[in-house]
Amino acid sequence: MRINRLLPFVLAALFVALPAAAHHGWSSYDADQAMRFDAELIEVRYRNPHAEVVVEHEGNRWDVVLAPTTRMETRGLPQDGLAVGRTITIEAYPRLDGTRELRAERIVVDGTTVELR
Repeated sequence: MRINRLLPFVLAALFVALPAAAHHGWSSYDADQAMRFDAELIEVRYRNPHAEVVVEHEGNRWDVVLAPTTRMETRGLPQDGLAVGRTITIEAYPRLDGTRELRAERIVVDGTTVELR
């Protein structure tokens, strides 16, 4: 009987904890395969928990996960610094599973390097 009363609380805790654990799964990126390239921004999603951009590199579209917006702003990259059509330099790590997604370590916008970590 006691287990039946606790079950909703356990399920609620899992419901809250699992997205947070998945969100911080940086181990799914290959830190030994750093990529650095210039690319034009195709899409920009400046939102929390992380800003994201889409770029094309070597004929493939890549989703690039950036830092939280507040971190980028405090490090000198406001929302208007990322605009569709602007070319930036990206230093990032690809996903281990081959998905065309990168976790950016730093980006260069208009000659200014922004550390995202």
